[in-house]
Amino acid sequence: MSDSAILLIIVLAYFALLLGIAFYTSRGSNNESFFIGNRSSKWWVVAFGMIGTSLSGITFISVPGTVGVTGFEYFGVVIGYWLGYFAVAFVLLPIYYRMQLTSIYSYLEERLGIASYKTGALFFIISRTLGATLRLYLVIKVLEMFVLEDFGVSFEFTAILILALILLYTFRGGVKTIVWTDTLQTTFMLLALIVCVIYIMNSLGLDFSGTWQAMADKGYTKMITGDVLAKNSFWKNVLGGAFITIGMTGLDQEMMQKNISVSNLKDSQKNMITFCFILLIANFIFLLLGGLLYLYADAQGIEATKDSIFPMIALKSGLPFFITVCFMIGLISALFPSADGALTALTSSYCIDILGMKRRTDWDEKKKNRVRLIVHNTFAVIFLACVFIFREVDNGSVISTLLQIASYTYGPLLGLFAFGILTKRAVNNSLVPIICLLAPTLCYILQDNQESLLGGYKIGLELLIINALFAFVLLYVFSKKQTPQKA
Repeated sequence: MSDSAILLIIVLAYFALLLGIAFYTSRGSNNESFFIGNRSSKWWVVAFGMIGTSLSGITFISVPGTVGVTGFEYFGVVIGYWLGYFAVAFVLLPIYYRMQLTSIYSYLEERLGIASYKTGALFFIISRTLGATLRLYLVIKVLEMFVLEDFGVSFEFTAILILALILLYTFRGGVKTIVWTDTLQTTFMLLALIVCVIYIMNSLGLDFSGTWQAMADKGYTKMITGDVLAKNSFWKNVLGGAFITIGMTGLDQEMMQKNISVSNLKDSQKNMITFCFILLIANFIFLLLGGLLYLYADAQGIEATKDSIFPMIALKSGLPFFITVCFMIGLISALFPSADGALTALTSSYCIDILGMKRRTDWDEKKKNRVRLIVHNTFAVIFLACVFIFREVDNGSVISTLLQIASYTYGPLLGLFAFGILTKRAVNNSLVPIICLLAPTLCYILQDNQESLLGGYKIGLELLIINALFAFVLLYVFSKKQTPQKA
């Protein structure tokens, strides 16, 4: 039996395991199980499973690939992530639990009004759809190039098959299923990461200190850029990373859907803080792996860089087959937590926030289930279309594309929530959608003309903060003092 056939069997066996978990966890499920897991999830299960959701295939493939280009600069972003999780845990989570929210965007309705609520939900839907499908595209590309191509299986068929399998294990259980499948997938992904690091380190005859010195000699450990005006300067990465976490985790229905499925605030905060420490360590190991991959490529005369280096070395460089198996298990484990959770969260947000399902007293449970399934399947089709689009515009480094998309799409959401939390003013609801479209438009104009407008200053990840500030200022300008309610 060929190596490719064995890898295909492993992928199919993995799917079978996920389907078994889905069947077991979805017994007796209803819409409340799908949306928030009946608020009965264990905090430690959610914390561990969220690692897989946050890391995804982009971290597994693209983050190691950045080391040969920018060294450890990405770790500044990770430090920012770590700081941002504390803001999520102690500022946003108490609000969500106090209001007993199913959709976090319900906060915007109560504080700012229906237009703000719908606008916030729509921006999440756009943001998460683009982010999740970009992650999905990267892993499908690797599977097609390095495994399924040997069987004559096309990229298009691979994408359709994977989305169909994801639908199979998420359409009933939703969050109730995903908190457990994510835990399984995180376990496999981290084990694959550690095995690959240890093996490559040993094959190079290095221990940790020797690895670090060899990486430093090549300039791979560089974290701080001397020029504070540079696009990727350390302070920009830290600041941008913190606000990206607040936007992509704290204001993201997919991530918060799992957190608010925990029974109480205290345990949910434990989940968030535990998760952020593990994530810090995991990202460091991914960057360490990146340095090792470039050292190995230099030693073996392998020409590969960016997103292609890990797949090329793991699958095509003659490493022992068990390393290839570890890579493949890690890869598919990184794929599904980001895709299945996004599909479930988008279905939840559209049903609750856009269709108002929880308020529809004229819909019985049977009709609600039918509508939810239609929405779920529709988003799968949208995912497929986006994957095909990303295939046409791939620039070779998906992580940079993801962070750029996040800066544009999460900025208005951050501005809306900041305005609601930090002020007591009432917005002009008719202008909210226009403002939330105008803010990223102004950001695009500013970024496109930054050399002439900013005198050498180059915008990096702080673009998200600028975007949110534009939205916040415009909301404030067109707002008024809140009229006190009569007793």
